[in-house]
Amino acid sequence: MSNGLRVAVLGATGAVGAELLALLEQRSFPLKDLTLLASPRSAGTTLSFGGEEILVQALGENSFAGIDLVLASAGGSVSQEWLPKAVAAGAICIDNSSAYRMESTVPLVVPEVNPEAAQTHQGIIANPNCTTILMALAVWPLHQVQPVQRIVVATYQSASGAGARAMEEVKQQARAILAGEEPVAEAFPYPLAFNLFPHNSPLNEQGYCQEEMKMVNETRKIFGAANLRISATCVRVPVLRAHSEAINIEFGAPFAPQEAKALLAKAPGVKVVEDWGRNYFPMPVEASGQDDVLVGRIRQDISNPNALELWLSGDQIRKGAALNAVQIAELLTVPQTVGASF
Repeated sequence: MSNGLRVAVLGATGAVGAELLALLEQRSFPLKDLTLLASPRSAGTTLSFGGEEILVQALGENSFAGIDLVLASAGGSVSQEWLPKAVAAGAICIDNSSAYRMESTVPLVVPEVNPEAAQTHQGIIANPNCTTILMALAVWPLHQVQPVQRIVVATYQSASGAGARAMEEVKQQARAILAGEEPVAEAFPYPLAFNLFPHNSPLNEQGYCQEEMKMVNETRKIFGAANLRISATCVRVPVLRAHSEAINIEFGAPFAPQEAKALLAKAPGVKVVEDWGRNYFPMPVEASGQDDVLVGRIRQDISNPNALELWLSGDQIRKGAALNAVQIAELLTVPQTVGASF
């Protein structure tokens, strides 16, 4: 590390933090210095990066002195408390929590969809929810050709969405059940192994959970379509890593499935996976560890001539979180005519 930016990873010891470090190295991000920040509980450990062992430091009042860029993945309350301090110290922050996503002055960015929004930041840029990012990559290329009128989506969300502890809990539950023992649930309210349940985030008065409303409100903001009709049902499923989604997309007129497939085949961040003869379509086990969102089973909705249906799987930790954040940071390293870059 010699030329480039002084970067701090906040939440470095978590699942997304580990992926952020891997991506910074894999993509040869321009680094001058790397600071790893975490809670006092995790401080004092070391993490490998670029052949070096880097000490994890406890987050504190002087953590952001001299830092150019903060990649934050430590939860909403931490972001709300500390990111304004980082901005005051002169850093640009890319936040993976929900703390700032719907703030009018904070851009919400998916680089393949609205990269220009990143340049309007005032120190903080928000990373969308994982399910929103995956859906946006599949719907946006079609929306550009024929504006979407309505989206109905059901998600199949892996344990990785709740972090490394939840992933380990599902493994332990599976071992317990197979041994004839009672599974213990701590990361989730109910056992997830060999089970599924609607997303456990708080419900509103209309019966929609917080995760579902994130998909509604964030997609509208990213697309610049305040009145886009969206209904989401989010479900936790016993998959370790990578989320899947079944999406019904309604347009104002018919949209040929073959045209949609051709558009998605050349869309950035998307890989079309279809073999109708083998009934082979995107699966989370194959999406895990991949940068691209796998999209397939693109078909005509037989109940609505103006609607298409598709299925996708995408790595929640990678494109759904860490990769999207690093891509936003990469946007800021390129000189722009609007807003602040490095």
